[in-house]
Amino acid sequence: MRFLLLCLAVLLTASGVRAQKSTLAWNSDLSAALQQAQATQKPILAVFSGSDWCKPCIMLKQEVFDQPEFEQYAKDRFVLARFDFPRGKKNKLPAAQTKTNEQAAAQLNKEGSFPLVVLLSPEGKVLAKTGYRPGGPAAYDAYLTQLLAKK
Repeated sequence: MRFLLLCLAVLLTASGVRAQKSTLAWNSDLSAALQQAQATQKPILAVFSGSDWCKPCIMLKQEVFDQPEFEQYAKDRFVLARFDFPRGKKNKLPAAQTKTNEQAAAQLNKEGSFPLVVLLSPEGKVLAKTGYRPGGPAAYDAYLTQLLAKK
């Protein structure tokens, strides 16, 4: 009986973990994100990160972007795009993706800031730039709403 209860607990835990996996679609190409934004008339939330070396980037992803609350907030509001610049050999991106990320950075992140979150209109106009902010998904969602309301 204990064995069956243990198996049930493991199955429930495993299925709960899967249920929390994000289903948000993140573009990895700025042109594709712009096309999608124009088609849907949604602003773009573009993120520039260093996923294996930038502590605030890692914190922003874990505390905000990976959370179900952010997924609920963002899914009908934004076209999402992520441009990562890892430094570790095991996290190396394919050359084509590195080039695509560098092209996006040349347009939107000339300063080389990490993390950088850029809000763009569906036409590609920069509406706001920000970075990591503590407080989790609810605070970040409210802040993004505030930034968009100013434009």
